[in-house]
Amino acid sequence: MEWITHLGEGWVIAAIGLVLLSFPPFRNIWFVIAVVVCTVLPSLVTQWIKYQVEAPRPLRVYEHQGWVHHSPHWEFLYHNSFPSGHTTGAFSFFCLLSCLVPVKYRYWGLIFFLLAFATAYSRLYLAAHFFIDVYVGSIIGTSLSFALCQLVFYFKAKWQNAKLSS
Repeated sequence: MEWITHLGEGWVIAAIGLVLLSFPPFRNIWFVIAVVVCTVLPSLVTQWIKYQVEAPRPLRVYEHQGWVHHSPHWEFLYHNSFPSGHTTGAFSFFCLLSCLVPVKYRYWGLIFFLLAFATAYSRLYLAAHFFIDVYVGSIIGTSLSFALCQLVFYFKAKWQNAKLSS
């Protein structure tokens, strides 16, 4: 679980985005714009909510309870639980990838969902978040990423039409 949880971190998302740039279909400015907008904005919204709510994490609420699973190699987190930033990051990035996959490869959407779901589950497993934290993080990540992706597609089509007209 400690490895899976990293799928929601910014450096992993950026690294995967950079690797995808090596493939010709993704080697364009619109892919870069989509990745930046669809992953950074949901994360900023999540961080803003997180610091407005200041909800305690499971380790704070259930302090010194032996039944709370926690890895000794994992840092102890006590504050800013709601919503889950890792979950938002994973769902926003994998939702974006699902939107970019050609129709004949749509089955990858299920794989992307399972990776995002595994990231959310890892946050629960590692006692970093409550269920409501990952649930809301997944909604923020998916809904904002999907809406922003559609907006990028709209402006891409509009720009290409304007370019063809001139």
